[in-house]
Amino acid sequence: MKFTAAMSAMVLITLVDVHAQTEPGQMETAAILSTIETMTDAFAAGDVGGVMSAYEAGATVVAEPGMPVTGEGALREMFAEFIAQGVAFTYGAHDVVTSGDVALHLMKWTAPGPEGDMVALSVAVLRKQPDSSWKMVIDHPFGDAVMHADAVR
Repeated sequence: MKFTAAMSAMVLITLVDVHAQTEPGQMETAAILSTIETMTDAFAAGDVGGVMSAYEAGATVVAEPGMPVTGEGALREMFAEFIAQGVAFTYGAHDVVTSGDVALHLMKWTAPGPEGDMVALSVAVLRKQPDSSWKMVIDHPFGDAVMHADAVR
């Protein structure tokens, strides 16, 4: 009887410990996904300011493969141009990996193109901010382009 009670107590302590270890990770993942959702919702609404709120000052976004854009003015102009062109995206599943105050976010997206739907893998690096929010530092919507490249640079 004492053995069973002791085993039950150990299992309960282990479960509480596992819960304590995963809950912060789940909370961080939710916060990261909230940043991504803020950006994608703002983009769909044509709100450049809302889009920019998801990025850290000095962030870099790859406007198209091989063309990174950095700086608030250049990013605002780029996003405004995409919005004005009526670019619309459908977003797929998310994957988030965190290590301390840095996170990697992966997401499939699809957009209609002149030659049919474009499909790509968005790869974003986020950093936790002093207020515990997460902001994108690098956003590469064409993260899988290297898989389709003919030559290695």
